Amino acid sequence: MNYWLVKSEPSTYSWDDLVRDKKTTWDGVRNFQARNNLKSMKKGDLVLFYHSMDDKAVVATATISKEHFPDPKDKDWAAVEIAAGKKLKKPVTLAQIKADKRLVDMVLVKSSRLSVQPVKEAEYSIVLSLSEEK
Repeated sequence: MNYWLVKSEPSTYSWDDLVRDKKTTWDGVRNFQARNNLKSMKKGDLVLFYHSMDDKAVVATATISKEHFPDPKDKDWAAVEIAAGKKLKKPVTLAQIKADKRLVDMVLVKSSRLSVQPVKEAEYSIVLSLSEEK
């Protein structure tokens, strides 16, 4: 199993939208590295759902429910289907992630603009544990 982080602007597609829809096609990615990450996703992989822009926080989890297929809007690009997981007890902000020495090598810290990125299993667990802290 692999772990990932996907970013979305809440005004474009939020966690609440995914909960409402239950699953969605994750398309519109127009970065080669992010596209390659989409192509590496496998059904059942776990995902951190990150609100970009104002929130800048991991807000929930999701699961890859369908492996990559051609982006419906442009067949030269890739898409996957993701299904809603669980909302975190509290959002884990980018500032919290950057401040945690255990996450210094996380792609989100080093390449924060990448919209689809791999996450190590330990990083995934740490982010979930940070959401549980008071």
